[in-house]
Amino acid sequence: MRIGIIGAGRIGSTLARHFAAIGHEVALANSRGPETLADVVASIDGPIRAVTAVEAARFGQVVVVSIPYGHIGDLPVAELRDKVVIDTCNYYPKRDGHEADLDDDSTTSSEKLRNLTDSNLVKAFNSIYWDTLRDRGRPKGDPARLAIPISGDDEEAVAVVAGLIRDIGFDPVNAGHLGGGGRKHQPGTDVYTTELSATELDARLHSA
Repeated sequence: MRIGIIGAGRIGSTLARHFAAIGHEVALANSRGPETLADVVASIDGPIRAVTAVEAARFGQVVVVSIPYGHIGDLPVAELRDKVVIDTCNYYPKRDGHEADLDDDSTTSSEKLRNLTDSNLVKAFNSIYWDTLRDRGRPKGDPARLAIPISGDDEEAVAVVAGLIRDIGFDPVNAGHLGGGGRKHQPGTDVYTTELSATELDARLHSA
């Protein structure tokens, strides 16, 4: 699969490493230009190259957006239209600036990103510490295997993202639709940054 990643911070670069290691073609972008990613790309084994954000969006059959929520206005939205987009972002008002409709919970950051990009957006990887994502992948059936919550409205897109989660050593747990489900694994919830098995995570999400 061709995977574009916009955002080369800890989550973005960790996902790039995982996906390239299992043979996916990865195009990695940041806000400062491909030349600034030379060291990151050189440290990753597998098919990966540094590109611009526009090129990453065009390239990917799946595109990971892993940037501070406050910068979503910088995304190449036309190139993301109708793509499967993985949203790892979280809204932190002290960092991103206050948005009234997020502060009063009338919508969610993922719904706003979905509407902005007109994409098949799935919220995932937003509630896991980057070093847990880096280090804690385990084979299927391993009792120490951790789970990752995902939410989305497009069943095919959710299935694609769930498959990627399994492939890198974690169990996906579907939290539900993008709005209601996404609210269950936002910052401040009972599952945010917790390390749970699939059974434990499913139970906690259903009690939310």
